[in-house]
Amino acid sequence: VQLQASGGGLVQAGGSLRLSCAASGPTFSTYTMGWFRQAPGLEREFVSFIIGSTGNTYYADSVVGRFTISRDNAKNTVYLQMNSLKPEDTAVYYCAARLEPRYSGVYYEPGGYDYWGQGTQVTVSS
Repeated sequence: VQLQASGGGLVQAGGSLRLSCAASGPTFSTYTMGWFRQAPGLEREFVSFIIGSTGNTYYADSVVGRFTISRDNAKNTVYLQMNSLKPEDTAVYYCAARLEPRYSGVYYEPGGYDYWGQGTQVTVSS
């Protein structure tokens, strides 16, 4: 499985960006897809995930109400719509795929995912 993230950039506080992550693989619709981010000097942290079989979505408390994850299985792509961006959202954003069924690793930790994209930089200026 290969993942290609895109859509990052420089935006002012209060602005919006939409990240995309294109995935390879014939069974994309079954993958749980996640977004994580990593700021300089900090650990990679959970942002959001969407379960393939149900479409259920989950978010970190810090982004609830501002970010929306979605997927288009026909295009093998997952999106992260980010609104009301804050300077503290500045980070490299990574998409990740978890092949299901999987019985180890939790959805909100990096170890719960099998494949990672290369990351896309998001910078929010104040």
